[in-house]
Amino acid sequence: MSAAVTDARQAGRRVDEVLDRLAATGDREASAAAEELVRVLMEFYGAGLARVVERMGQGTLSGMLDDELVAGLLALHDLNPEDLPTRIGRALATVREPVELLGFDEATATVRLRTEASGGCGCGGSGDAVRQAAEDALACFAPEVTAVELETAPKSAPLLQIGTRPQTPARVR
Repeated sequence: MSAAVTDARQAGRRVDEVLDRLAATGDREASAAAEELVRVLMEFYGAGLARVVERMGQGTLSGMLDDELVAGLLALHDLNPEDLPTRIGRALATVREPVELLGFDEATATVRLRTEASGGCGCGGSGDAVRQAAEDALACFAPEVTAVELETAPKSAPLLQIGTRPQTPARVR
C-alpha cells in the first residue's frame, strides 16, 4: 500500500516518478496509455470537484480554503475562488519564519520575499529553509508561482537608548 499524498507538489512528483518508471521499460504503448489514464482521471475528478464547489457556494467553501490539501486540489483544477494575491498571502501566512512579500512578477511567475538574516525568530533558520518553506506553501495555495527569490535583510540592531547623564556632585581637588 502506498503512503498518503498530502500536497499537490508531492502528488505531482509521485505521478511523474511512476510515469518515468513506465517509460523506462521501453513500452511506448503502455506509457502512452498511462499518460492518457492520468489525463482522463484528472478531467473526471476536476469536473466532479467543480460541481461540488458550485453546489457548496462561496460561503461554505471559504471555511475550507485554509486547508492545504483542499486548497491544493482546488488550485490544481483552477477552482479556487480567491484571486492570486490573496492565495499568495494565505500561503505566506503558513510559513513559520516571518517573511515580507516584496512583489510578484507575473511574467516570470516569481515571488520576491524578504526575511531577516538569522531567520527572523532568533532560532537560526537559514535562508534555504525559509525559501523551501515558502515554496512548499505556495505549491499548495498558489501553484502559479514557479520561483521564489529571497532577499535577506540584516538583522536589526537593538535600539540604543540615549538619555541624560545622572547628575553627580562635582569632585573636590
